[in-house]
Amino acid sequence: MNPISGEVASEAPAARPADAIAAADAAAAAFPPWAALGPNARRAALLKAADALAAKGDDFVAAMMAEIGATEAWARFNVMLAASMLREAAALTTQVAGEVIPSDKPGCLAMAVREPAGVVLGIAPWNAPVILGVRAIATPLACGNAVVFKASELCPRTHGLIVEALAEAGLPEGLVSVVTNAPEDAAEVVGALIDHSAVRRINFTGSTAVGRIIAVRAAQNLKPCVLELGGKAPFVVLEDADLDEAVKAAAFGAFFNQGQICMSTERIIVVDAVHDAFLEKFAAKAKTLVAGDPREGKCPLGAVVDARTTEKLAGLVEDATSKGATVISAGEPEGVLVPARIVAGVTPGMRLYSEESFGPVVAVIRAKDEADAIRIANDSEYGLSASVFTGDAARGLRVARQIRSGICHVNGATVHDEAQMPFGGVGASGYGRFGGKAGIAEFTDLRWITVETEPGHFPI
Repeated sequence: MNPISGEVASEAPAARPADAIAAADAAAAAFPPWAALGPNARRAALLKAADALAAKGDDFVAAMMAEIGATEAWARFNVMLAASMLREAAALTTQVAGEVIPSDKPGCLAMAVREPAGVVLGIAPWNAPVILGVRAIATPLACGNAVVFKASELCPRTHGLIVEALAEAGLPEGLVSVVTNAPEDAAEVVGALIDHSAVRRINFTGSTAVGRIIAVRAAQNLKPCVLELGGKAPFVVLEDADLDEAVKAAAFGAFFNQGQICMSTERIIVVDAVHDAFLEKFAAKAKTLVAGDPREGKCPLGAVVDARTTEKLAGLVEDATSKGATVISAGEPEGVLVPARIVAGVTPGMRLYSEESFGPVVAVIRAKDEADAIRIANDSEYGLSASVFTGDAARGLRVARQIRSGICHVNGATVHDEAQMPFGGVGASGYGRFGGKAGIAEFTDLRWITVETEPGHFPI
C-alpha cells in the first residue's frame, strides 16, 4: 500500500512454503552450469545486468515512491549504487582465488581452492530496496552460486524489477528465483527455504529481532549466515572539530531517507566544550528539513514507511520529553510525513538512548570529554557504523580504533557505502561482511586439495 495515500501500490504472488521449495529447486537446477562457467562469462553477464538495471531508473523511482514513500533522490542513489555493486561483483569473478601451500610431505602439491557454495538464500529489506536487494544477489552470483531472492513484503514491485533486469541481461532461467509472500506467511516461507537441502548460505539484512530467529534456524541446519542487522550509530563531536562540517554530516546521516538507513546517525555525542555551539548550528539546519509528498519533489524529506513508524517515533519522543529532554523540530508530523526532529538532553534512562528509532528523530547526548564520549559511543548493544569529528586526523583515528563498530568514519557521515568496501557490524548489528573481496569468503567453500607426485611411503 502507498503509505501516503493508502492506495494499492503493487500486487505480488503470496507464495506458500511449497512455492518457496519450488523456487529453491529451480535455483538448484540452474546452479551446476552457472558454477561451471568461466569467470569472464560470468563477468560479462553481470556487466549486462548492471546496464539493464541502470536503464530501469525511472521504473525504480516510481516503484519506490509508490511502495515506501521514498524521494526521487534516494531512489536514484539506490539505482546508482546497486549498478556499481553489480559491476564490482563482475570484477570479482577472477578474484575467487586460492593458493598453493607448502607441504611437509615430499612430492605433495597442496592447494587451498575456493568453490561456489551452492544455492544462497538472500533476504532483503524495504528501506534501501535496490541497494540491499542487489547486495543479496551480486557477490553470490559472481562466486558461481545460484540465488533464491526473498523479496520484502513492503516493496515486492521494486525487488521484482531487479530480477527483471537480470532476466533481460540474459542470466539463465531459475538462477535467481524470486519469492514474494504475504506478511503472515513469512515465517513459514523463510523457514522452508532455510531448511531446503540445496540452500547452503543465508544472507539477511533487517531487524536484529528477526536476525536472531534466522540465525537459530540456520544453526539448526549447520548453515552459515551473513547478518546485517540494526544499528544505533554514534556520531562523536570533539572540541577541535569543524562544527560546520560536523553539522552537515550529522544532518545527512540522521535525516537522509527519513533516517531509515541501517547506518543512520542515531546518537550525536558532543563534548561539553562545544555542545551548545554545535546544537545551535544543528538546530538551524534541522529546521529546514521538512517532509512532503515525494511525488511532488518539493521537500528534502519524504514519507516514513507506515503509520506504525510514526507511532513508535511519537512514543520515543514523548518518553524522552517526560524525563527532561527538549525537542527541536522542523514542524509537526502529518501522518507519515514526519519532519526532522532533534531530541536534546537525552540520558540513559530514556528509551531513545538505547532503542533504534529508524526514523527522522535523533538524540543529542552531552559528554564530559573525549574519554566520556567513547564510553557513551560504546554504551550500546549495536555496532554497525560510527563517526568521529576532530581537527586532528591522528586523534580521530585513535578514537575510531576505540569505538566498537564494524565501520567508523573520521570527519565523515555515518551513512557511507561503496560496493568494494567490507560492510557489516558487530554485536547486535550482526556478523559477516558484504562487499568486495570480503564477500568472496562468505559465499564460497574453502577446500584443501592435494596431488601426490611421488610414490607413497606409509608406516603400515
